[in-house]
Amino acid sequence: METLANVLVGLVAALHVYILVMEMFLWEREPGRKLHGFEPEMARATAVMAANQGLYNGFLAAGLVWGLIAGDPTGFRAQVFFLVCVIVAGVYGAVTSNRRILFAQALPGTLALVAVLAAQ
Repeated sequence: METLANVLVGLVAALHVYILVMEMFLWEREPGRKLHGFEPEMARATAVMAANQGLYNGFLAAGLVWGLIAGDPTGFRAQVFFLVCVIVAGVYGAVTSNRRILFAQALPGTLALVAVLAAQ
């Protein structure tokens, strides 16, 4: 179960690195605009905000990686803390912005958290 938990945490971290790249570096380019359905003008107007969001997603990824490499109990606690942050961010995003964030962010975070807790 520990291996499954580590894989799921790693996948959630990778997801947040992907979000970082999309929001910080590709927001105004075709992949970022296509993902969000933005016209070039809207992407340009919101680029600074998106880069800020991307940075926060990078912090979530960094915390999850820290949780994977740190020894217990610190690693376990870091994983739980950052996965809860991922879940809260996903639920908030789904309620305030787009329902698909619930499935793209909160669900993977929840599955990883369940696995981490079960492996303990």
